[in-house]
Amino acid sequence: MGNLFGRKRRSRVTEQDRAVLQQRDKLRQYQKRLSLGLERERALARQLLKDGKKEKAMLLLKKKRYQEQLLDKTENQISNLERMVQDIEFTQIEMKVIEGLKIGNECLNKMHQVMSIEEVERIIGETQDAVEYQRQIDELLAGSLTEEDEDAILEELNTITQEQLELPEVPLEPLPEKIPEVSPVKNRPKPELVAAS
Repeated sequence: MGNLFGRKRRSRVTEQDRAVLQQRDKLRQYQKRLSLGLERERALARQLLKDGKKEKAMLLLKKKRYQEQLLDKTENQISNLERMVQDIEFTQIEMKVIEGLKIGNECLNKMHQVMSIEEVERIIGETQDAVEYQRQIDELLAGSLTEEDEDAILEELNTITQEQLELPEVPLEPLPEKIPEVSPVKNRPKPELVAAS
């Protein structure tokens, strides 16, 4: 059926990784065969000793000892391969970090070309001038109000505050605890009919 959205999924395992992993797997298989062979030879050496063939048992144990050394070498090779895989992965991560730093430096250099120190200083100077101008306007406005104006402003503020705080009057009579029920209409006296004259 293929991929659901038509996009090929890229494997994270490189050819280099595959080669190292295949080599590791071959070494593990070899290690397993040696381990099985050692067990068989140990059992065969016991059988030879029971049968009284001490020299053949001794020769078999020498062979077993040699294979044990091969097994140790194989284990060291597997450890070296795994260490090499880790070193390769770490080196690839380092390369990505270095590439990221390189791209970041290029971006910074482009930004520095667009905006020079003189440009930044000019913008900061204009901003400081605008702030100073606004401060002067604020001082002029604050200085033009007299004490009477300040009092009028405070009085208006109090009036607005009071208007916002005016609440409806609360009734002084206590509220009934329960509303009495209204009786149905059926017990009410009927009005008398007026006789025709």
